[in-house]
Amino acid sequence: MFRSMSRSRASATRRGLLGLGAALVLAAAPFAAQAQKAAGPEAAAKVPLDLLMAEPPLPDVWLGDPKAPVTIIEYASMTCGHCARFTTDVFPTLKSKYIDTGKVRFALREFPLDPLAAGAAMLARCSGDKREAVVELLFQQQKNWAFVNNPLQALRDTVKQTGMGSAAFEACLNDQAMFDKINQIRDTAAQKFGISATPTFFINGDKKSGEIPAEELDALLAPYLK
Repeated sequence: MFRSMSRSRASATRRGLLGLGAALVLAAAPFAAQAQKAAGPEAAAKVPLDLLMAEPPLPDVWLGDPKAPVTIIEYASMTCGHCARFTTDVFPTLKSKYIDTGKVRFALREFPLDPLAAGAAMLARCSGDKREAVVELLFQQQKNWAFVNNPLQALRDTVKQTGMGSAAFEACLNDQAMFDKINQIRDTAAQKFGISATPTFFINGDKKSGEIPAEELDALLAPYLK
C-alpha cells in the first residue's frame, strides 16, 4: 500500500549522505530493490490542528487560499513510488479542482525514508521559489535517478534541468543545517504524529495513510466541504 521507514537506514548520518559518491549510492541502493510495504498499526487517527500546524524547522510552502475550509498536509519521501504517483496522477486534479478554486490549501512536508530521499529534498529546498517545481520534476523523473546504479550522478543531471550547476549541487548537499532540519521534520512527524510510512496525509487533522486514488478524491473530500 505505501512505503515504510527503516529507522536504521532513515537516520542517516551526515557522512552517509554527504560522502557524495559511494557512501550515498550504497546507502540508497537497498531501497531501490526493496518492495514497498505497509506500516504497522496506526498510532492516532487524528492530530490536533494546533500541534500539526506548529511551524516546522523549514517553513511550509503553501498552495491555495489561507482561508480555504480544507487543509491538507502530505508527508512524502522523494524516493517513494506511491508519493510519485500521487504527484503525477492525482495532484493535478486536486490542484485544478480544489486548490485553485479556494476549497483546499496544501503543503508537502519532507519525510525522507533513506539518504537519497533526504538529498533530493535538500536540493528542492535549495531551489528557493522553484521548490515546488523541483519536487514535481523529481517525482516525474523518479525512475531515472532514484532506481539506477549511480543515483548521485543521475540526481545531479536531473536538477541540472532547473539551472542548478555542480557547485550549487554540492554546496546544497553539504549544508549540514539543511540536512538536520529535514531530519527534524521527519522525526517530529514520526514521534508526535505516528507516521512510519509514505505517503501520509492529514486532512483537517484527520490522518489518511497510503495512496489516494484519483477516482476516490471527490468522495474523500466531500465530507469536509459540506
